[in-house]
This record gives sequence, C-alpha cells and structure tokens, in this order.
Amino acid sequence: MKKKTVWAGLLLLGVVLVAACSDNGEGQARQHIEKARAALQNGKFSEAKLQIDSIRTQYPKAFEARKEGISLMQQIDLAEQQQTLSYLDSMLVVQQQAADAAKEGLVLEKDTAYQELGNYFHPKQTVERTLYRSFLRGQVDEVGGMTLTSIYWGGRNANHHAVKVVAKDGTYAETPVSEDVYKTTDLGYLVEKADYPLGKDGGVIAFIAMNHGVQTMKVHYVGERAYVINLRPEDSEAIVKLYQLSQVLTALEQTKKEREEALRKIAFVERKMKENNK
Repeated sequence: MKKKTVWAGLLLLGVVLVAACSDNGEGQARQHIEKARAALQNGKFSEAKLQIDSIRTQYPKAFEARKEGISLMQQIDLAEQQQTLSYLDSMLVVQQQAADAAKEGLVLEKDTAYQELGNYFHPKQTVERTLYRSFLRGQVDEVGGMTLTSIYWGGRNANHHAVKVVAKDGTYAETPVSEDVYKTTDLGYLVEKADYPLGKDGGVIAFIAMNHGVQTMKVHYVGERAYVINLRPEDSEAIVKLYQLSQVLTALEQTKKEREEALRKIAFVERKMKENNK
C-alpha cells in the first residue's frame, strides 16, 4: 500500500514537472501581460513597460507571451506619443498667444528678396530714428535668435570690438570680442557696428534686463580709444522687450520641434504595427 502511495506521488510530481516544462512560463508571463494592459488603460505607461520588460528577463522561453508583449509595447509607445502630441498642441496655442502679445508694439523688417527670416526691432531703435548717435540696439529674428549690436558714430574711430555695461552700484557685464565687426562712413561720420548674439554676449543682455528700471547703466566701448555713453532708458526698455520676445519665440520653436519629433515617432510605430499585422 505504501509503495502505491509513493509511486502515485512520484507520478504526480512528474506530471507537474512536465506541465511546468511545457508551459515555459507562459502562465506567469500572461499575468504580466494583463497587468501591462491594465496599466496602459490607466495611462501608466512606465508601469506598463516595466511589466513587459519583466517577461523578457524572467521568462525568456515564453515565446507567445513575448510576442504579445512586443505588440502591446507598440501600443504603449503609440499611446504615449499621442498623449505627448496632445500636450504639445495645447502648449503651442498658449505659446503662440504669448508670442503674439510679445510682438505688439515692435516692428518687423524683412526683405523677402534676400531674407529668409525677418527681424523685429523696437520702433524707437529703427534706423531712421537713430541716425548720428551711439547706442546699443537689440533685434530678434522670427525664430527667436537675438542679437545685441553696439553702434558707434563719431568724428574719429574708436575701433571698438566689445562693450562693458556698468551699473550704478559698480556691477557689470562684458561681452567677448565680437566675431562680426563692421565699419563704414556716412555723411562724414565714422560708423562702427559690432554684433553679440545671445549666448555669446557675455551675459550683457540678461544684465541689462536685470537692472532695467532699477538703476542707471553706462556703456563702455572696449577698443583702441576709450568711449563711454549713458544707456538711455528707452534703449534699455527696447532691449528688455526684445529679450522677452526672444525667450517666447525660442520656447515656441522648441515646442514645434518636439511636436515634429512626436509625429515622426507616431508614424514609425504605426508603420511597425502594420508590418506585424501582415
């Protein structure tokens, strides 16, 4: 009687082992699939991906579950990118409204014959209103790129290549040497212009924005001859307004790029899903 019981136990154990071997972990892997589906339905994309990754690492021989996991992973990627696209679309609306508001009161100058991008100027700093005076001018292109320009008019050259803006409290910011210096003459005046793009301006633009309306500032032209001017409030105001526009437009362009990337990813996933369904 005892022998029969032992043999029955061994037989049952053998059946269980055979079943386990033939299952290859499909049963356990199936539980992860169901958890991943539930997480996907609740918008918990990271959790859903972790469940599928568990199948890959813990049940490498659960081929059917792994195959289903690949298909489910594509659905997760698609849903994730669609959510991102929806968010970016809503951001674009807000950022475009902010950009339109920031452009108010500014002048767009663009010659479509040779300019791909026009430039925004403050009306108080247009060419016709700034003849024969030395000052700092700001401009922003249509995708947010800002440039600060030091302009000098005089009877003799200063041969400047940088500027230092000094606040009343003694703090200052100084540009590096300009990579774009232009010299000419106009009605007997010597004219010099040096450009400092935002990011290569030594923090001068941000320094002006920080001190605008708080304390007066002076502009020191750095070159062969010392030359100093007061930074007029209207010039400081123009630079600040253009700086704000630059920030808004830059953010807007970045969102557009991210949207294009999301669309590319969606197209890629949809193409893969179609290929798998063939």
